[in-house]
This record gives sequence, structure tokens and C-alpha cells, in this order.
Amino acid sequence: MLSFDELLTSLQMCVIAENQTNENGNQTLQLFFDKLSECSRIDVKRSKERHLEEATQLLKTVKLDGLEPDHLQLLVRLLVSLQLQMVHISTTCRKVDQMLHHLAKVDHQLVFGETQVCLSSIVHSEQIFTQEDLQRACMFLEDSAVGRDVWRELCPSFLDKLAQFFPSILQQESLRDGQLCYLAVKVCLQIFQLLSRQVSFAVWEKEERSPAMQKILQALAEIIFGESSNRDTRLLAGTAVAMLINTASERSAGAAAAWSLFQSSHSEPWLLTVGALQVQCCPTSLGGVGQLAMSRGLLTCCHPHILLSSRLAGAELCSQGSLLLDALFPLLYDLCEEKLNCLYLSFEVFTLWLKKVKECVSDIWKTTGGRLLPEGSNLQQQLCSIIWTSAESPVEGVSDCARVTFGLFLDLYDVDCEQFGDKKPLYLALLQRIIQLPWESKAKYQRLCALLPYLGTDTVLDQYAEIPNHLLKCMSNDHLCPCGSELYKCLIQQQRRELCGDSPKSVSESDLASQWAGRWLPVLLEALTSHLVILQSNSSTHLLPCTFQVFPSAVEPLLASLDPYSPGHLCSWAFIMSSYRAVTGGSPWSLQGSCSLEILQPALGSADDKVRLAALNLLNCSPKTRETPTPEELSVMRTFIPQNLNSESSLFRQHFQASVRRFLVRIRDGCLAHIKQQKGKGDTGQMGSSQQILALGIGFVDWLSQLVCCSLTPDHSYQRKKTALLLLSALLETCTDTWSPDKKKGQPPVNMGSLINCARLRGQWDFFSRTKLLVLISCLEDSTNEIRELSAGLLVRFFPSVLPADVGAAVLTRAKQLVCNPRVQQAQMGSLMMKVLHHKPQGLPEDCKLNSAISVSSAHNIKTSSLVRFLVKELENHYVTAKAHVMLAARTKPIHGVLSALQKCLLEDTCSICDSLGPALTTKLLSLLKNISILLLGVLHGHQDFERDAPPSFCDMGNAINSLIANSSGGNQEDGGEECVLLSEEHSLVLTCCWVSLKETGILLGSLVERILSESKPDACFLTKQHLETASDIFRNILLKCRHWGAVEGCCVGFTRFCSALLRASDPELRDIPSQMLQQALQVVQSPSWTSVTRRAAGLPMLILCVVSAEEASKARPLLAHSMQTLLDTARIPLPEKWDQTLDLPQVCAVHTLQALVRGSGLGVAILQFVPNITILALTMLSSPCWAMRNAALQLYSALCSRMLGQRPGSEGGTKRGMSPHAFFHHYSKLQPFLLEELRETACDLQCVPEEARLRLQPSLYPILTLLSQLQPGVQDSANRTLADFLPPLLQLSASPIYSVRVMASKALVAMTPPSEYMNILINLTARLPCTPARCCHNWLHGQLLHMKALLDRALGKDCCVPPAEVQAVVRAVEESVWLATDAQRCPLVRAAYVAVVESLGRLCSQSFLSKLFDVLIRELRTPQQGLQVGLSSFHQRAIQFLCADPKWACGILEGFTAASCDLKLALVTWVVEDHASLNTHLKELIQSVLQSSLKEASLSPIEEYRRAHLAALVAVMGRGDSPPPPGPLEESVLLECLDMLLRDLEDQKGGSEFLSQALHAASLLLSQCFQNSIIQRWCGVLESCQSPDVAEVQRIACAEALCVAGLPLMSHNLISPTVMIKLLSTCLYLLQDQSQLVRLKAARFIAMLHHVRGGGGGGGQKRIYLMQVNLAVPFLLDLLLEECWDTPRTLEVLLCHVPHSDLRSVLREAADTGCGGLYEQDDANVFAEPSVMCAHVLPYLLLMAEKYSESSVMAQSLSTWAEENAALLLDNLTLCKDIQPAETLPLLTDARFHRTLCGLLTRATFLLRLSKTCDRVQHLCDPSALHMTLKDVHGRLSQQGVHLSSSLESSEARDVTP
Repeated sequence: MLSFDELLTSLQMCVIAENQTNENGNQTLQLFFDKLSECSRIDVKRSKERHLEEATQLLKTVKLDGLEPDHLQLLVRLLVSLQLQMVHISTTCRKVDQMLHHLAKVDHQLVFGETQVCLSSIVHSEQIFTQEDLQRACMFLEDSAVGRDVWRELCPSFLDKLAQFFPSILQQESLRDGQLCYLAVKVCLQIFQLLSRQVSFAVWEKEERSPAMQKILQALAEIIFGESSNRDTRLLAGTAVAMLINTASERSAGAAAAWSLFQSSHSEPWLLTVGALQVQCCPTSLGGVGQLAMSRGLLTCCHPHILLSSRLAGAELCSQGSLLLDALFPLLYDLCEEKLNCLYLSFEVFTLWLKKVKECVSDIWKTTGGRLLPEGSNLQQQLCSIIWTSAESPVEGVSDCARVTFGLFLDLYDVDCEQFGDKKPLYLALLQRIIQLPWESKAKYQRLCALLPYLGTDTVLDQYAEIPNHLLKCMSNDHLCPCGSELYKCLIQQQRRELCGDSPKSVSESDLASQWAGRWLPVLLEALTSHLVILQSNSSTHLLPCTFQVFPSAVEPLLASLDPYSPGHLCSWAFIMSSYRAVTGGSPWSLQGSCSLEILQPALGSADDKVRLAALNLLNCSPKTRETPTPEELSVMRTFIPQNLNSESSLFRQHFQASVRRFLVRIRDGCLAHIKQQKGKGDTGQMGSSQQILALGIGFVDWLSQLVCCSLTPDHSYQRKKTALLLLSALLETCTDTWSPDKKKGQPPVNMGSLINCARLRGQWDFFSRTKLLVLISCLEDSTNEIRELSAGLLVRFFPSVLPADVGAAVLTRAKQLVCNPRVQQAQMGSLMMKVLHHKPQGLPEDCKLNSAISVSSAHNIKTSSLVRFLVKELENHYVTAKAHVMLAARTKPIHGVLSALQKCLLEDTCSICDSLGPALTTKLLSLLKNISILLLGVLHGHQDFERDAPPSFCDMGNAINSLIANSSGGNQEDGGEECVLLSEEHSLVLTCCWVSLKETGILLGSLVERILSESKPDACFLTKQHLETASDIFRNILLKCRHWGAVEGCCVGFTRFCSALLRASDPELRDIPSQMLQQALQVVQSPSWTSVTRRAAGLPMLILCVVSAEEASKARPLLAHSMQTLLDTARIPLPEKWDQTLDLPQVCAVHTLQALVRGSGLGVAILQFVPNITILALTMLSSPCWAMRNAALQLYSALCSRMLGQRPGSEGGTKRGMSPHAFFHHYSKLQPFLLEELRETACDLQCVPEEARLRLQPSLYPILTLLSQLQPGVQDSANRTLADFLPPLLQLSASPIYSVRVMASKALVAMTPPSEYMNILINLTARLPCTPARCCHNWLHGQLLHMKALLDRALGKDCCVPPAEVQAVVRAVEESVWLATDAQRCPLVRAAYVAVVESLGRLCSQSFLSKLFDVLIRELRTPQQGLQVGLSSFHQRAIQFLCADPKWACGILEGFTAASCDLKLALVTWVVEDHASLNTHLKELIQSVLQSSLKEASLSPIEEYRRAHLAALVAVMGRGDSPPPPGPLEESVLLECLDMLLRDLEDQKGGSEFLSQALHAASLLLSQCFQNSIIQRWCGVLESCQSPDVAEVQRIACAEALCVAGLPLMSHNLISPTVMIKLLSTCLYLLQDQSQLVRLKAARFIAMLHHVRGGGGGGGQKRIYLMQVNLAVPFLLDLLLEECWDTPRTLEVLLCHVPHSDLRSVLREAADTGCGGLYEQDDANVFAEPSVMCAHVLPYLLLMAEKYSESSVMAQSLSTWAEENAALLLDNLTLCKDIQPAETLPLLTDARFHRTLCGLLTRATFLLRLSKTCDRVQHLCDPSALHMTLKDVHGRLSQQGVHLSSSLESSEARDVTP
């Protein structure tokens, strides 16, 4: 049979020659052939589908009747050939089949015959089936209508051959576990399903019984029950056999076969009978997969009458039982209860069972005559139990199955009750059980959603009144947010259904919204206006959209409840408006009239990212993409986008990009609509309007492209460049015609070319100009990886494949330099450049190619192969250099750069890797990699034995490198002097070269093998076994002989891919390579070690982890099971009597390896089946006499807790881990007796007589308590009370002599106690409290009180589960034991614990008792303490916290503050700092008075901790709120003295940065009460010293706070001179550019407050201060500076100090020095500052000052002086700038100093130009016309050479065109 290309060529020649007269038909056919050719050529699925769809449409327009029969036959053969070429893509085969079906209408017999020829070649071939044969067979069965007709004729012959094929593949493990066996089973299933009539006779008729079917059934049965380890194959075989049973024509025969299949799934041998066929079944594999395959098949395929049949033919269902209920359910119940590796699959089949029961329930009723689920029935209880328990399963997917099954169960119960008219008590019982679950349980809300429709919203909300509160908590936790929002959505949907009833239109939307508001408005408002960011964000994202979907009119009560000028309400307003517009499509501007637009402006300029994004979404979102933005929207976007390019929030940048993309889509689609409209008939007015809209839209896109390119220069911050690249990506995706095959949506419209042409005719949209190309190429040398990768991605994806010759040569030269750079970052830049050149082969210079013959298929592959060969040759040169002189190579040719370049060129290319590499080049590359790894490892080993499977110690590596350095320098290193603890430059070079190169070697090698094996056919792969063994040796050497973690971790990435590719190979010899490596590694673990105990940091555990992680998840994972068993056995080996503690023990190494396996994310849930045994091992080994074993066991136990319970949530929105004790011990049942026995043993040791002092340590106790305490309190099943056995030992542990054990035991007690038992335990605990002073164990008493405290906090907390009335007995017992707080109780810790218990009881205690306790505590606090008492400070803090909770008692303590002891004072001020609630009460004034009165005394205190705490408390009190602090009680002299001491400390820098920040804040607060000029001057000096980026961040924050606290009142009341004002504004201007976002925000807050005070708030003093964005604060500040101080000489100095220096000559001189200064570079102190952006801000104000030259003589003199001092230098540098040649510019594009200096030069020159026009005294210094022409010339030259200048700078120059 001819190939596709040959057929296509023949057909083109014939058809085109025949149809020469028919030009149109000829053209259509040629387009059709082109589409087929393109589809055959490319590999991307979506591209294939696109071309086939277009070809189908073209074929329908061709007149097929006019084709000659021979030509029609060629066309059919062409399509069949194409179909065979794409058998692995079902969708494309169906599209080709559509074309064949179209041809069959013309000649069906021709299509049938060609298909028959193709299939006959498969059936009648003498060779056994290949994978390609089976794929073709599957395709013709599944995706070809004609193919199925052919198969009906060939079915007997095909079955005969299939019967002969199965025994051959089942004999070989590699075949039966591989893809070949899977495809064979799939073919069987398709035949049984689609050709059932042909199969039926051969199975069910004895006369027609087929021996072939007998063999096939035997093979399928063997596969199901364990012959294959591939889980997917076994499941498919089960489905195939069930489908075969389903072909039975008689019900009894099918039922008998189904029962026989079920019986064969048991462990005993069984004769499986299917009709006339009988085969022997002997299950060979345990684990339940075979039973699941059988059950799944029966449930999926069999008819209901088969599933409801009884065991005996003709027997009644009620007497014998059905297959569905009485056979399959018990089996599935047992499988779901077992802890199998296939637990998720068990629940998936259980879900199928429930669905099938629901489907068959009517037949079940008819048969049984009664209910399926009567109350209290065994079936109902079993279903509840399994569904309830599985909801908290740690196995991924099981909890989701439980949610689905719970809904099915409730539905089944409902129809069951409805059928017989019974009540439904189960619903209320389930509701009560759900209510008792803790709010942290995810299953709580999922079950409520399922239960809600059956009970109604009123019943649920009345019974469960805490739902609103718990929903808010869910919204505050990311992992609970989805289920909480789903519950809210279900509640409001159900509410609407209930309100509307049967007549939805009878109730108005406003009435419905009122009903919604009655229940949910307060909840939603609380969430939207919350100070918790996560609550506000999640509520707006999840709750608002579903609210408007269900109740659109809810927007009215929501908006009516908001005040946009109140805290948090502006954000809520923006969320509501944007969500409403996005969901409903309604106009938000009509909701509040003109107020909406007024509120939008402050929202767009808010300091809060969330508010700005919501306002932007409100502006951009539109239900119709063709709705062209209005001119007002375009104007707002032109203002908004530049102000938000430098946001630090990654989330903001992502949403910003998405929003701008939506806006661009609106522009694009709107403009396309207008272009289409212009082509039609329209009047002149419409044409003019369309032209205007097109001009605005096209102009906006062009402006945006210029803006983002200006933002990509090296002198801009990372944030601006990252945002600019994201916006550029959105622009190119939207406004170009580049098609992205990997995207399902977002492709350019078909008519996109018309819009591009329209823009090009206007001279716009030149997105791929030389200038923009150079800008993106310069980004390839950015210091951050993200910028480099984004830029390279845009260059490769969008830019043309032809690079300008000079650019390509320059990039290649630069890339060669960079890959040889020892710095890793620079080498990565070079590798990215090589990647770009690899994808732009047409622009590749000739000098990178080698003069060697290459055989590849296309010009692209010739070029890319040449580049790969060039890189391999470079790698060889680097290796030769390193072999001769390691030090020279580490400095000039460090290997890792070329390796990285090879990796990017070979592995990040969509083309076939086999086209770039051939057998010879691959062999050479593998040999090089092996030699490189041996060389580098030899460098690290030095003179040690390299053959041993052990890495050198860090000391040995250091000595080896030092020896190498000494030999390289000829032994001239000096040994004298002090030893330096830092690594030398040479040492770092060698070490970096070694470990990075080894890392890159591993990544490249593994990915290379994976790609080659995946792209090659098994019989055509040029990677031999010898190649792969060489690769395995390289990996083994790196992992076992290198200790550097970076090299090991990087190598593991490649090694995992390597093993995964080999384990999927069809060749058994290749599949054995990973298992052999694993066995060797396990032998190394078991062998005695020759290395130190730090070996656990080496790669041996990672080698084992990589191999077992590479196993297919669908198989049995034998390597993992073997490794686990081996490691457990090794770790359990008793330690020898004597061992060397400086060497590793095999047992310790085994435990560390187990830890690596437990932590490995690649194993997923597969590790859970081994968790109980590993946990027992870890806890047991904590008692080992070997410290290394104890250390390893503790690390292993920590990893186990994370694996069993999940990772700890983050600090914001985190809850406890989500598994109850009942669920935990259900899934890890083996742990329950072990943990219980450990606790009992420890508790028994504590039961000794009080006089006996005994301390027995149980190392496993605290870890066990920690584990139990992390469980969620849950509802214990009444039928299972085994967990109650944990309570006695936990209660007994209250007497532990170890403090931490007592604390942790109290936490574990809460977790293990059901809420219903809280009161019983509390009553028992309080009953044992001594009512009078008596001799008792302090440890026991303290533990009892800790238990009480923990239980009370849980029982009486926010989620109160115990009514307060039931606690009275506990309250009385606690009150009777008041002596525990007196000095009669000698232990302060006991007294503190007792006070904590009383604090938990709160207002439940009587007033008389509280008064008595107050007197006791006050007396204790005022009594001087003699000597040192352990725990006394804790008691003081607890007592103060308790007393100060009541304002009346707090006053008594605060009034005696002066006379208190130092410890008590420290406790009091600490309470003020930590207890923020007290600062919102009327106590604030008293606290402030006390702290101010004692400020002098605190400042003189020798105790530094007290001084710092006192200042912190004073700042916390006085600095709270927006209003200035009220005047304090200090006299002026004392105030001045305190200020003097604080300022002196600040000037002398006494104390740490924390203390200095508090001192500055406190001094600023006091300064607002004192306006002495000398003090103000000193304070300003301190601020100026704190504005520097080199100062600690806390001090810069305090500096910004000081401006708000003291600078605002000083400036608003005109209490300072212009000089001081300039100092304050200058300081603020520096802080607005600070690297810390918090500093910038606080500085912007100062400007916002100042703007508000000066009447700029727009609403007078009635509205709240508007906190503006930082980028908006800068122009406000500069406006104020020029408004108030324009005529002050210092103003010019302030402005110019933010313009970079203009000495371009020195910058060019430094840039010419290309030497490598060092291995690491130090970042600037402030990487956020952007001098070029500040130039754009400052320049207009400089020009304005020049305009005011004549209005002030002082300013005129200052400006003239500046011009005279700088004119000559500026003109000289401008001349130098003109002389820069293009070849010199390319290297300068990546130099940030050049761009900064150039920006400063042009800014100063523009300022000088304006001065020369306005000032007569300056004109002699320069000619304005000549200077203007010079500036214009410089700008034009630089722009052509890729230097983008700020648009504001360009516009300023343009304004100076007229002299």
C-alpha cells in the first residue's frame, strides 16, 4: 500500500491534470489537498482537528460525480491512509470518517472495499498482532461506520486469530502488563458490544460453540483474577466479560452466567460458565482488584433482570436473594471497609451500585412487596455507616465519592418512603448528627447540601441556627470556602424555590430580594466589610455571584446598606457593582445615579489592590465582547494602566492581565464589527462614526504596545517589567493572527487580518519592529528568571522566524560568551538565547554550523541539528579544558552553561528530538555526559576511593578542592595568617561548576531518554540497552557519590523521568534496569557503612524514592512493596552490642530512607497502606539507645503526621487538621491498640504513692499526644465506643511530672472526647479539686486544671456545644476552691491555671466570688515577693489579663502602677501591647495618662526590656486611630526632657532597630504636643537619617508613621518654615520609592491625610480620609512642593536629587570592562526604585520652575547657577551620545546604568533647553535651536537602536519644538 505522501502526489497530478479547464474546482481541490497535507504533517491535535474540519467543508463543495473512478479510488485510499496515520486520536478519525461517509454516498462499495482490504491485511497476516494492528482494529470498530460493516464479515476470522494471540502475550510479563494486552482486551469489549449478534451464537448455542471464544474467555478470566498486574487492563477485562454475558438472548442464561462470574471471584478455584463456554478460574492475586473488576463490569453492562436474578433459576427473590442486593453489596461493603490500595476504586464501584439500585428500585418493590430501606434495617445502617465514615478518608477522591453516594442514598430513601407513604424520620436524625460535627469538618457542609431539599430551609436554619456564623468561618478558610459557598448557594436556591412555589411569576423580584435580605443581608455585609482579607475576598468571589444569579434585585438592599466612605465599604461597593454587572449584564451606573461615577474615581485610585481590581472589572466587564469601549472608558484606562504597572502583588498582576485582555477583546471584536459594517451598505454618518471608533481602538492598542516596551528597559523594577510582559502577552494573543494550537479558547478570529491591515495602513500596530525585538532580546539578560522566560516565550511564540542578520550574529556572539560564564544566572541567560536561536533557524548565522553531512527532513531540522551539533562540540571543548585544567575550566568554560543550552534546545522544542539527534550524536553525547560526571565527581572525591558507593564528607570535599586550587597555583598559596571561615573565590568557582554541572547532567539525561523513548517505535529506537545502562551508571554515580543537595535534587528530576520511561518500555530488559538499580541501592542500605552519620543528606534515599515513584499508579507497585518490606525489616534488626557512633548504621539509613519515601509527593496515597507499620516502627525506635536512630525516628514520625493528617494550613485562614478520631482509627485501625497500650503503660507508671519521687521517661509519649491533639473533635458512633478507652489514660497523664506532657495531654483530651461527654468529665474533674488547703501533688493539680481549661474553652467557646445552665455544678466546685489562687497554694503555675479556669467560665461565676477573687489577686500582686519563684511571671500576667478584663478592676491596678515592682510594670505594659481590645474602651485615656506620667522613669530604667515594652505600649495607646492623640498630663518641662532623651537615643543610635523605631514613633507622638523649633529641627534630622534604604525596615516604617503622626499637624497648622516643609516632603518622596511596600503605603497615607486636610478630599471634613495609591501620591506631593515652596532654592535641589547623574562617559567606560568581577553580585539597596520613572514625574515640575524664572530673583539666581555649572557637561555628554554606533548600542541595551544615566541626561538637557528659552542669562551657555536639534537627533538615533524612552520625556521634548 502506498504511503500518504505518495497517494497525495499521485492524486494531485491526476486530478489537476484532468480539471485544468475548471479553475474554481481545481482551486478547491488544491485547498482540500493542502489541508490534508498539513494535517498529516503536524503533530498537535487541535491543529489536526482544525485542518480536518476545514477539509470536510471543502470536500462538501466538490462535485464528486465528475471524478473518474480511479481518481475517486485514490481519494478513498488517501483518506483511509490518513485515518490509519491518526488511529491514536479518536476525534480526528471521526472527522476523516465523516469525509469517507460523504464519499460512500457516491460509491459505497468502493469505500467498503478499500476498508476491507485494510482490515483483511490485519486479520489474514501470518504475524501476530502488533500494537498498531490493534489500534487500527479499535478505531475501525469505534469510529468508522463502514469499518463496523466490514468487521461483521471478518469477525469469526478475527476472533480465531485473537484466541491464538492471547496465550502468547499472557506468557510474557512485559506483554501482559503492557499496552498490547490492554488493547487486545479493548478490542474484545468493542466486539462484544458492537458485534453482539455475531458473538452471541458462538457463546450461547451449544451447537455453535466456538473454541476461539472459549480461549478468549479463559484469557479474560485469567487477566481479571491476577494474571496481569495492570489495574486498567483488569478492569477493562471485567467489563468485557460482563458485556459478553449481556449478549444472552435468554434471561435465565444471562443470570446463571452472572452468578457464575460472581462466584469465580472468590479465592477458591471455580468453573466459570458463560452459556456453552466453561473455563477454570483460579484467582492468583489478592487485593480486591479482581472482585472490583467483576463487580464494576456487572454493574456497568448487565441488564436489570440479570442483576435482580436469584442464585437458583426460578427461585423467588425474597427467599434466595438477588445478585444486586445480596451478593454484590456485601462484597462491596467489605471492600470499602478494607484498607486497600484501590480504596477509591472500591467507592467508585459502590457509587455505581447505588445508581443501579435506584434504577432498579421499582422492580425491587414489585419483587419483595415491601420497602427497600425500612427504618432500622440492616441495609440502611450499613449504608449510613460506610458513607459517614468514608467522608473523612485521606485517600484522594474517596470523600468526593462519599458526597455523591450520600445524595444517592437520600434520594433512594425519599422515593422508598414516598412509595409506601411512610414518614421520614431519618432526615431529622441525620440533621442532628450533622449539627454535632465540628464546624471545621468539610463533610458537614457537603451533607447539609444533600439534605437541604428534603427538609427545607426553614427547618434547617431553625434547627441549625449557627449556619451563618459557620459560613463566615468557612469563607475565612481556603479549604472550606468551596463547600461553604456551595451550601450558601443551595440555601438561597432552595429559599427561592420555596418562595416562588408553583408560580414563579407571582412574586416580584423586589419582594424576593426583601425575603433574602431578611435572612442573609447582615451575613453578607459582615463578610464584605470584614477586616479579614481572606473573608472579604472569598465572599466577593463566591457568595456575591451566586446571590445575583438567584436574587438579581439583592443589589439594591446591599448598596443601600453601604457607605462608601466608611472603613471597608468602598471595597465592598466595588465588589458588589462589578459582580452585579458581570453576572446580570445590567448597567451599574443606573443603580445610584451620578454617585456611582463619583465613587468609581477613588476606587480606581485606592491604595487597596482589591478595590482597584474590582473597580477595573466594573469598568471592563461586559456581557457582549463586541461592545466597543466608550471614549471615556478608553481615557480612564490610559490613566489607570500606567499607574498600576509596578504592583508587588503577583495576584494583582494576574488579574490585571486578565482584565486588560478582556478590554482588548472588546476593542478587537468591536473594531472587527465596524470593519464588517463598513463593507456593507451604510450612510455617511455611520461611516464617519465607525472611522472614529476604529481610530480610538487601534490607537489605544498601539499606545499600549509603546507603553509596555518603554517599561521593559533594564532600569525599571522587576514588578514593572513583569506586568509589562504580561500585558504584552495579552496584547499579542489578542491583536495578532498567531494561532495557538495548545489552547482550546482564545484563538484569533478568522477575519483578524482585516483589522491588522487597517491598523498597518494607519502606520500603527508594528508589534514586531526591530526596536521591540531588541527590547525583548535585552530582557533575556534580566537578573530574574521569570522575566527571561517570559521574554523568550514571547520571542519564540509570536515574533517572525527570520532574525535580522546583524541581530542574529550579535545574539549568537553574546550567547557564546554567556554560556561560558561561571555565574549560573549568566549561563542561563546564554542558554535562553540559544533556545531563541534554535527556534529562529532562518536567522541563524552560518558560522555556528559544522561542515558535516547530516540527514534530516527539512531546512528547519538542518539548522536546528546544526545548532545542536555546535553545542555538543562546545560541550566537548569544555570537557577537554576541564580535564586538562579544572580551575581554568571553572572560570572560563564551566560546562553547566552548555548543558543548560542543550536541555532547552532539545527538550523545549515541539519538533521531534530524533530529527535533531541521530545515533552517532546520541552516543557521543552520552559518552561525554559519562566522562563529565566521572571527572567532576573525581574532583570532589580527591584522593579517596572513587569506586565505593559513598559520597565524601563535606570536609573531604573541601580538602579536595583546596588541594586542587593549591596544585593549580603551583603551591604558592599562603598558609599563614588567620583561617578564613568564608569560601574563597576559587573554591566557590570549583564547587559551583561541579554541582551545577552534575545537576544539569541529570536533568538533561533523564529528559532526553524520556523524549527519545516516547517518540520512537520499539523497533526503531536508536537507544540501545548499552546506552541506557550507561545512563543508569551516570545517575547512580551522581546520586550515590555526590553529597551536594542541589546536585542530588536536580538529578532526581531527570532520574525519575528516566525510570518512568524505562518502566513503560515494552522490552523487558529495559524494564529491568530500574529494578536492578533499586536492588543495588537496597543492598547499599543493608551493608555496613564506611561514612559518617551525615550520609542521610546524600542521594541514596532519593535514588530509591525516584525508582518507586516512577512505577505506574494503575499497577500493583511491586517495587514499592518490596522496598518498604526490605526497609522495615532492616530497621527492625537489633543493634549490635558495640557500634561506632561516627559511622552510619544500616538501621538508621533504612529509617532515613523511609522518611524520604513518606515525604515523597510522587507516591501520593500509595504510601498510606504502609503508614501504620511505619508509625509503629518510628515510635518504637524513639526508645533506641542510639541517638542517631532516635533522631531519624523523630524525623520520620514528623513526616508521617504530615502524610496522615495533611499539611498544616497557612497562618491566615487556617484551621485544625480535618480528621476526627473515629475516622482516623477507622483508616489506620492497626494504630489504635498500639497507641492505647503505649498510653496505658505510661499512665500506670504515674500511679505511685505521693511520697515516692519517680520519673520514668517514655520517649514515645509526647509524639503520641501530639498526634492525638491534632485530630478534630468529632461525634463518636454510639455503636463504636472503643475510643472511650483513650480517656482514662489521658486523664491520668494530668499527674505527669513533665510540664509539656500535661499541656499536650489536655489538648489530646479535647480531641478524643465526644462533645456529649464534656460535662461528665468536667464534673468529675471539678469534684476532685480540694476545697481547702490540703497536701496534694502539684503536678496532678496543675494537670487537672489544664484539662478543665481546655474542655471549658471548647464547650463554652464560640461554637458552644453545652448550655450555660448545665455548667453550674462546675462553677460551684470551682468557686469553692478559691484558695487555689491565694498564697496558701505555693505553686504559681497552679494559681495561674486556676485563674485561667475562672476566666474561661467568665460571667457564669457569681459576683461575690469574683469580688473575693479580685481582692485576693490584688493583694497578691501588691505583696512584695521574696526570692525567685518559678512561674511567678506567668501568674502575674494571667492575673493582670483576668483583672483588666473588667474596667473597674483595671482602674485599681493602673492607679497603683507607679508603686508597682519592675516585674509587675513589665507585665502591665506587656498586657497593654498584646490586648488591643482594651484600647477601644474608656480605659484608653487612663492607660495613656499612666504611661505618659511614667515615661521619664521608664526612659531612665536600666532594664532594656522594660524600656522597649513601655515605649511600645505608649505607641499602641497614643497612635491608635486617625485622629491626633489628645494632650497628655505631662508638664512642658517634663515633655521636653522626655523628647530630648528620645531624640538623643535616636541621634546616637542607642539600642537596636526595634527600640529605635519605637522611640521615633513615641517622640513623634509627643512632638504633636510640643512645637519648639529646636526640637522640630532635631526631629527632622532624625527623619532624614531614616529615609535611606540602608536603614532597617522597621525604622523606615517608623519614619513614615512619624510623618503621619507629627508631620501632618505641623504642616496643616502652618507651624513650620518652608525649609522644614521641604525637608518633610523630601523625606516623604524618598519613602514613596522605598523597597518596602508597607513604608510606601504609610508615606502615601501621609500625603492622603495632608491632601484631605488641605481641602482636596472633595467632601470637606465630613468624609473619611481617602487612602490613595502610592503612584498617585507622588504627583500630589510634587504639586504641594511647588505650590508652597517653588521659590525656595532647596526645592530645585530636592527635584534634581531624584534625577540620575548624567555622566555618560564614565558609564560607557565601565561598560567596556567586560570582565567577571566575582561569582556573586550584590543587589542595590533599593531594587524597587525607578529613577527613569521619577524623571518622568519630576520633569514637568522642573519645566514649570523654568517658566517661573522671572517671578523670583532668588529662584532665578539658583537656576542660573545650576545652568552655568552643568551646561558644558550636558552638551559634552549629548555629543558623546550622538556618536554611539549601533554595534556599541546592542551590549548597552542590557545595562541598567546606561539607561538610568541616559534618562537623567535627557531630563537635565530638556530642563536646560527650557531654561535657555525663558532665561536670558542662560542663553549664552547654549544655543536653544542647536540644543533642540541635538536632542531630537539623539532621540531618533537611540529609538532606532532599541532604546525606548519614557513617553512623558518624549512629549516634553516635543513641546519644545518651537524655539
